[in-house]
Amino acid sequence: MTCYAFIEHQNGGYTASVPGWPDCMARGTTRQEALARLREVLHIRLSQGELVPLNLESAVPPNPWVQRAGRFKDDPFFDEMVEEIETYRRELDARGGDHCHEYDTSLH
Repeated sequence: MTCYAFIEHQNGGYTASVPGWPDCMARGTTRQEALARLREVLHIRLSQGELVPLNLESAVPPNPWVQRAGRFKDDPFFDEMVEEIETYRRELDARGGDHCHEYDTSLH
């Protein structure tokens, strides 16, 4: 198991802690000593229980666009459609100016 330790140099010594585990902290006169003591603290803590994965449902609703992603992957005309769109956009860019007024609202 690998975890990250946060090491602080303070008051002539070092404090090593595990982010997210407020009760897992150790002090030492050197970085190595602080880390060695932190390993002992973690070993004791983990031997008293078990660390298990916990899957949670997201509180954020799924993005509705994700369902549509890839829907044209097998469409034989997709590349042709993209090429037509790119050609049209290049034509608009070549004309210059604002083309928002060219949108045909009668289609909706």
